[in-house]
Amino acid sequence: MPDRKQLAVDLLNAARGLLMGAADIIPGVSGGTVALLLGIYPRLLTAISHVDGELLRLIGRGGWREAAKHIDLRFLVALGVGILTGVVTLAGLLHFLLHDYREQTLAAFFGLILASSVIVVRMIKPTSPQQSTTCWILGLAAAGLAAWLVLSTLLEPREGLLYVFICGAVAICAMILPGVSGAYILVLLGKYEDITGIIHRLKSADVTGSDLLTLVVFASGCVVGLLMFSKVLKTLLVRQYNPTMAVLGGFMLGSLVKVWPFQVAASGEAEITKTTITKPVWPEQFDSTTILCAVIAFVAFAIVIAADYFAQHSSASSSTD
Repeated sequence: MPDRKQLAVDLLNAARGLLMGAADIIPGVSGGTVALLLGIYPRLLTAISHVDGELLRLIGRGGWREAAKHIDLRFLVALGVGILTGVVTLAGLLHFLLHDYREQTLAAFFGLILASSVIVVRMIKPTSPQQSTTCWILGLAAAGLAAWLVLSTLLEPREGLLYVFICGAVAICAMILPGVSGAYILVLLGKYEDITGIIHRLKSADVTGSDLLTLVVFASGCVVGLLMFSKVLKTLLVRQYNPTMAVLGGFMLGSLVKVWPFQVAASGEAEITKTTITKPVWPEQFDSTTILCAVIAFVAFAIVIAADYFAQHSSASSSTD
């Protein structure tokens, strides 16, 4: 591939990472959902799962080029740069939108995730009536589990670095699961403010040795959880594609209760912050805000469905040329 075309591909993957990073910093929205929507989810899982013995063997005998190809390094680097850029640059914008235009912003997420769920469900092609029934059961169970998770109240956080490690491993697993927000899982585990606080202070070099140790342990948990869980998911997608997609689609549908535009604090507080546990409510009146949210959700839904239609149409046209 010519360098210009490869650069264009790199920029596209960085843009995809940018969207994933923006999603990952919002408690309630999953970067895995964005990856699935953008069509890079299987490739991402495959690349991560290839951090294995074969990679170590290639590195050990000096096969750096083969090792880079084995883990799809160029794709991962471009995506990683985009994710980090999204986390750093879009955090302020999303904080502003969620603070000043919360209902409208959630309406957009609702439409996007609902459309993504429809697309995922359409990917399921049961090979028998028995498998169709299995997919329905698994999908409904996954939706129920996701809804329960995002509506759960805070768990009692524990002290110690082992708990920090476990939080990292669990949160990163949730982060790559479509429909399950790793940031929100951290909120439930009581470590969201601690970890994000250290990262925020790190920018101004206002951290202690204890803070750095906590961050290293958390990052280690993320690495271990990501490597192990990605291998499991990749294996499931290869061997049990339809049931696995049903579970992923169910997770996405169940998470919709978290991005329903109209939310109130579960504890009864008046103000909702990014760490507030909320519950969905029906709008008290059908006013201009309600209408605007409905329009935004519909437009977001339509954009995703239209993009998928044109992508499928373009792919079909290319295959017949």
